[in-house]
Amino acid sequence: ERFAPVAAAAKAQGIKVRGVISCTVGCPYEGEIDPNQVAYVTKRLVEIGAEQIGIADTIGVGTPIKVKKALAAALEYIDIAHISGHFHDTYGQALSNTLAALEMGVNEFDTSVAGLGGCPYAKGATGNVATEDVVYMLHGMGIETGIDLDKLVLAGERISEFLGRRNDSNVARALINRRSA
Repeated sequence: ERFAPVAAAAKAQGIKVRGVISCTVGCPYEGEIDPNQVAYVTKRLVEIGAEQIGIADTIGVGTPIKVKKALAAALEYIDIAHISGHFHDTYGQALSNTLAALEMGVNEFDTSVAGLGGCPYAKGATGNVATEDVVYMLHGMGIETGIDLDKLVLAGERISEFLGRRNDSNVARALINRRSA
């Protein structure tokens, strides 16, 4: 309820409202999440005016089956065209979760160059699915993104070097290793 006035004010100004459900398959405090909870939160967000719903696996414990169940629950209250995906890669499932969501019709995803990021309230959680990995997968599926993968890999490598962090994109590491061989 506390978000209703904020959503109303945004809509009055012509601003689209997006609601994100951060722990749709697992929570660092509650453990596994029942899809009925995802349905309930989706319903409430739509009722207060959210036009788009982000389905997120913020701690990266999801699997394709769990993600599909969370998405199916959200679909009870909002069309797939208004759902986005946000998948962290803690257990190495983010790319497969992205594919599962894509197969259900989701066409908007949060990604992170070089897989950078994390989750401040989930110790050990890694960043979002690497943008390079998603772009490589999409191109391999014949889906045009308009993104130059080589330039993306170079940007991710430069950012990783600047931050002094490892590049967590499997595609970037493979392409960089191939170039240096």
